[in-house]
Amino acid sequence: MTLDHFASFDGTRLAIHVEGEGRPVVLLHGLFSSAQMNWIKWGHGARLAAAGFRAIMLDFRVHGDSDAPRAASAYPQGVLVRDVAALADHCGLEPGSFDLVGFSLGARTAIHTVAHGILEPRRLCVCGMGVEGLAGWQRRADHFKRVIDEFDTIKPGDPAFTARTFLKSQGVDRVAARLLLDAMDDFDLASLANITMPTAVICGDEDRDNGSAPDLAALLPDARYIEVPGGHMNSVTRPELGEAIAEFLAA
Repeated sequence: MTLDHFASFDGTRLAIHVEGEGRPVVLLHGLFSSAQMNWIKWGHGARLAAAGFRAIMLDFRVHGDSDAPRAASAYPQGVLVRDVAALADHCGLEPGSFDLVGFSLGARTAIHTVAHGILEPRRLCVCGMGVEGLAGWQRRADHFKRVIDEFDTIKPGDPAFTARTFLKSQGVDRVAARLLLDAMDDFDLASLANITMPTAVICGDEDRDNGSAPDLAALLPDARYIEVPGGHMNSVTRPELGEAIAEFLAA
């Protein structure tokens, strides 16, 4: 396992954790999380390394070991997509030479990146994502903005309490996170037709946070739905998620 940093398109310092050798696979984590929390802690990066891959795990800006600038200018529309493109340039990833995996926010970012022709992975895995999480992002963003804006007054029993607890546990800069939420927009589902590589839509059997994952798989040109145990917060902690990713990418 190595930790490195690189300068993104605007100079923001982003962290990448790398484990293993072999064909590169870029892994993108969820909102308020990190590479450590989604991919390293639960052994998914190690599973991919054992399967012969080089797991390249990015910390998005505002997350993990990456910078969290507080200037609004650091959050133009599509900023995370531009960061992923900068990562590909930094690592010298050519079209078709790598795989791409994302969980939740990472899945949204991966879909935006591929559908708009910015990156062309060999295979794509989108985890913890459904149709509503793409087309209805503003509703989800409003939920997280409320978590930030009412952080000190949200109590147990409130639907936002779980997200508030997770945000606090990860030590995320709330000012920077609020700016980041405004840098994302809804996704035009018609653009899914541009995602032509083999794709796995992997989701917990109790995960409904981002809507229907089977419906998302049905809208993609070459996709299959893979069900793993768990809900949105704990499916990523289960070995079945990493096993499903590794098996699909090894095909």
